[in-house]
Order: sequence, then structure tokens, then C-alpha cells
Amino acid sequence: MLVTLIASAMPLQAFADEGQWQPHQLPQLKSELKRIGITIPAEKLADLGKHPMSAMASLGGCSASFVSNAGLAVTNHHCAYGAVQRNSSALRNLIADGFLAKTRAEELPAGPSERMYVTDKVETVTTRVTGGLAANLSGRARYEQIQNRTKGLILECEQDKAYRCSVPSFHRGLEYYRIRQLMIRDVRLVYAPSDKIGNFGGDIDNFEWPRHTGDFAFLRAYVGKDGRPADPSADNVPYQSKDFLQVSAEGLKAGDPILLAGYPGRTSRYKLPVEIRHARDIAYPRRVAESQADLNEIAKATQDNAESVVRYASVAKSINNGMKKSQGLIDGFARKDIAAIKDGQNAEFRAWFSKNGKDASLLGELEQVIAADINLSEQEFAWTVATHSDMLRSARSLYRLALERKKPDAEREPGYQERDQAFIKARLARLEQSFVSSVDQARWQAALQRYAQLPADTHPAGLDALLPAASSIATLYTQTQLSNTAQRLAWMEKDAEAMKQSSDAFLQLATRMYQVSDNLENNRKEIDGNLERIIPRHMQAVIAWKQAQGKPVYADANSTLRVTFGTVAAYSPRDGITKGPFTTVEGIVEKSAKEAPFITPPALLDAVKAKRYGVFRDATLGTVPVNFLSSADTTGGNSGSAVMNKRGELVGLNFDSTYESVTKDWYFDSAITRAIHVDIRYMLWVMKELDHADNLLKEMTIIYPRQ
Repeated sequence: MLVTLIASAMPLQAFADEGQWQPHQLPQLKSELKRIGITIPAEKLADLGKHPMSAMASLGGCSASFVSNAGLAVTNHHCAYGAVQRNSSALRNLIADGFLAKTRAEELPAGPSERMYVTDKVETVTTRVTGGLAANLSGRARYEQIQNRTKGLILECEQDKAYRCSVPSFHRGLEYYRIRQLMIRDVRLVYAPSDKIGNFGGDIDNFEWPRHTGDFAFLRAYVGKDGRPADPSADNVPYQSKDFLQVSAEGLKAGDPILLAGYPGRTSRYKLPVEIRHARDIAYPRRVAESQADLNEIAKATQDNAESVVRYASVAKSINNGMKKSQGLIDGFARKDIAAIKDGQNAEFRAWFSKNGKDASLLGELEQVIAADINLSEQEFAWTVATHSDMLRSARSLYRLALERKKPDAEREPGYQERDQAFIKARLARLEQSFVSSVDQARWQAALQRYAQLPADTHPAGLDALLPAASSIATLYTQTQLSNTAQRLAWMEKDAEAMKQSSDAFLQLATRMYQVSDNLENNRKEIDGNLERIIPRHMQAVIAWKQAQGKPVYADANSTLRVTFGTVAAYSPRDGITKGPFTTVEGIVEKSAKEAPFITPPALLDAVKAKRYGVFRDATLGTVPVNFLSSADTTGGNSGSAVMNKRGELVGLNFDSTYESVTKDWYFDSAITRAIHVDIRYMLWVMKELDHADNLLKEMTIIYPRQ
């Protein structure tokens, strides 16, 4: 088993700062941690119940960390952007004006679907998930057996309803862990600076360096009076976190070590050359084109309507961010032929594989199942284009829920069990703050036109005959009540037969389209089951090959708690150019303009002009640092991750990567891979000098530099 294989490979050797490590692996890396200057014992870092791991939290797509014993958590501005947008209107635009609750009574609900998760237990369950599975199972049968076992493990873990449990796979299905997280359901917005600070530079500066963005915000977790998670209520009290991070205003300098802890989303470092080429040549270019087309439609449909602009601000920001990352990947692949590098590595692996007498048929089977996976992904992409409507998505979700509710809970598909009801309800309710019927109609109409241009062999079987003509979908929006939140939520309680008999145009369409989506889903299960049979065997061989060379062995990111480390470091993106590791408030003044996204608050310009830097002035730079670079190994989902100094004190927040680093999702290049962080001194300076967030500064434990 992999667990035995990895556990026996002590110590692990890290190359440069590569690796997104599970906390339990850190004792095997103690020599590396010591080498760069980390003074926290590796055994302490591996303990989820001790500082600093006990102060880490997930927001279900972003990371955060507690900075007081009263549930106060700091994350990125862009991670709290949805909460800011949901509390905004054209008349009260918190995006532009910022928000600060001076008292806890003034804190605002972050939104019905917002959650804060605290990981407190991780256990290996590989044998219970895959042990004893028959070798001759079809792909779908294997997939469903694994799914049923996983659901059983989750049910067992969630007997205490305060927790949310999951059983993610590691190393592409070779290893499984059961992860238990306290799930806090009452999350409130405490403080977010104006987007002139929190989103300074906007999409223009996104993934760029130098950067001058104050990408920070504060949330607070609330629980019932008994200390247990509870639904949002005025009677709830702040969550008493087991631990919190002290905030250090002492700062860093080039070469200093850092630790970074958070919940990275997805990486693909063990994928094959053919998968890289498909992503590079087809998937990413197509994604960029689709995103740009959708953004164009949103812009056209919301122009001259301030309320629509506010409602779609978070949607547009998310699409823009994903699009720029995809374009960065395309450019990165052009700059360095990662597929060719992987070709060389694959050839070396195959030679080792053959020499060590491994099963030669495995590689042929692997190629076949990867080809089938890529082929199905083409149809799945076409499906997403054809069904690109929030209204249709809601109708489909309601109908699927009605169908699943006919089954015993244990037999329902994940995402539609009783444990998921609150999430479905929150998702349907949340639509109210980010939906305008005319905008949704325009987006879907344009998407249907793009779908019609896709190759016919990628159209899912039976779908074309069910789709309305792009020119006639306006009628559907006049024949539905689902745009009304109360009506939408009421349908959660109705059965599938009622939906079939309904005169609601979107529910009718959802019922007719179900068979097509079900066929796609079953095809996906067949292929994923085959992947789960073959990929783990391949990964086991790859891991053995890497360990034979003393190379690092860590699992691809999968949204679980990971730790990475590195140093504050400059980099050279191209010949003759070196970019230093710090930016300063003077750079904000230089970039300042009268047009967004470089509009600067006058108070900031005045403070810089007067050099009112106080204790946040860096002795070497002579001013306040804004952002800094490190060599830490990060990806999407690490947004908001705590950046700590050698003692485990908070010195920054991760929020981005340099443009040249984007391909690190596929290949880690230590020479140019750099993560971008908010310097905590800038955050504290803005809080004190500009927004006067004295209540929060007093609540945190801040270590100031010696004067």
C-alpha cells in the first residue's frame, strides 16, 4: 500500500521549495525546515490540535486563519467579495466604499451559503474504500462501489452534526483519507476596505508583478450559546477558536523563511504528456474564448444599469480571474515546453518501469482510458455551453433533487442527500443577489449560438432536439416563476411528478433534458471507475520511481489542508530583468490614476505624501511594504492562506502568483515560481491610518517592532 511506501521513505528530500505537504508528512521534512530557518518543531506543525495548524480555516474555495479568540478570521478581499457584493446595492455600494463594523452588532451576514471549516481530524481509510474490490468490475460498478463505501464512511463520521466529513483521494485514487471538519454556519462580514485598496489594479494587475493590492478582509465565525455550530441567529455568539495567530509587524527581508498553510484547490503535476497537450492546445484556449464571450455579454446586458452591475460584479470578477489564469497557462506553455519536459520524464519512467519488470499491459490500458476521458470531456464542455443559464441550472437542480428524494438517503447521489439540503437551499436563495432575468437571458442566448458552432460530434446525444432556438428563449423567461426566490424555494418540497405536470417553462425543460444529463453522468462514472482502477497502479509505480531518485513525493492538491515553505525571494522573468521581492506604498502613488482600477483614496495619497508610516515603516525600505514575493508552492484555493514567519506568527496573506508562475499547476519551476502576498504591515497601516479600524487592531494580538 502507498501508506506503507511513503511512511518508510524517511526522511523525504525536497527539491527547492516544491511540495504541497500534508501536515503529517512534515516530521519527515524536518531537515529541510531547519535548513531554511523554520524554528517551529516539525512534530508540532503536524498536530492539527496545536498552534499554528489549529488556527487555520477553509472557506470552501479560499483559506483563512483566526486572529483572535473570538472567531475573528482574516482572508483575502477577493475571498470576501461575494459577501461584500451581497450586502451592496447601487445606493449602498460597499464594494466601492468599503465596510467596517465598529461593533459586533453591526457585522453583516456573509451570505446563506457561506461556511467556515476547521479541520480537526484526518485518518487513512484506503483499505476501507478500495480493499477487496473485484478486479473484473465494470468501470461504473467500481465507481459506484467506491462511492457507496465513501458515503458510508461519511455517514459514520457525521453522527455528530457539528461536523462535515469528506473522503478525498490522494495520488489520483491510490490513497484515501477521511477528513473531519467543524462546519460553522453563521459567518459574518466584519471589515473589507474599499476596492480601491482591496482590488487596486483590478484585472489589469491580476497575476502581475510588481503588485500593490491590499487584498485582505475580515470575517467572524458565530456559534450557538452552547459553543456548537448553529444556523444564523441574533442569539449566536462568537466562536471560541482553539487557537489564533499572533500578528507580527516586525516584517521580513529578502532570504527570510516563510511557512504557508491553507487549502490549495487542484494541481496536475502527475498527469501525462497527452493530457498536458489537450489542456494546452484545446481546453485552455477554448476556456479563454468562452469566458471572454460571456464577459462581453454581461457587459452589454448590464450597461447603463447600476443595479445590474452590482449584482454581477462578483460573477464577472470570478470569470475574469479564471480567464486570466487560463491565458497565463497558455502563455506559460508557449514559454516553456512542459509537454516536452514530461515526454522526457515519461521516457525515463518507462525505461525504469520495463527494467524493474512491471506489468507492461498497464501502460497500454492507461493510454486507452486517458483517451476515453479526454473524448468525454469534449461532450461535457459542450453540455456546459448549451446549458449556460442560472435559471435553467436552478430548475435542473430542483428536478434532480425531487428524483433523488424518492430513494433512501444512503442511495442518493452525493450532493442530494439530507446532509446537502441546506447547501441546495442556500444556493437557490443566493441567486437573488446575483441574478437579473434579462442578463441571464442574454448570456444563455449567446451561449446557445456558440454551442451551435461546436463540432457536431461533441454535442451530447439527444440534446440538440431539446434546446430552444436562441432567438426564441425570451418566451421561456415570461413563463417561469423560478425568478422569484420564494417560489424557487417552495419547489424544493415538491415531487418530480408535480414538476412534470407544471406549466413552468424551465421546469418542463429540465425534466426533458434529464435523460441526456443522466447518460453523460453514467458515461462519466464508467470512465472514472476505469481511471480509479488503472491510475492508482500507475501512480504507485511513479512514486516508487521518484523515491528511487530521492525526489519529493507529495499528492496533487485536492482542497485539503496543506503546508508549504520557502523564502522571500526575487526572480528573473526574462534575460536582463530582475524583479525585487517587495513593493511599497510609493508604488501606489506612481500607479495612481483618475480611471479604475487605479483610482487611489485621497487619504492614502495624503498619508504617503506626509510619510505618516509610524511603526509600519520598514527600516531598510524606508517606507511601508505593500506586497512581497516568496518561493512557496501555491495554487488556487491558497487565496487567503496564512503566511507565517519562522516562529509561526502571521506576516502576510497569500493572494496570487506571478504570471510566469501559473504553469506551476502542471510543473514546478523553482527559478521563476513565485507566490504574491499582502505584507501584513500594509494591512495594519491601512487599518490604522486610513480606515481607523481601532476595534479590530485592539482585538488582535500584534507584535510591534522594537523602536
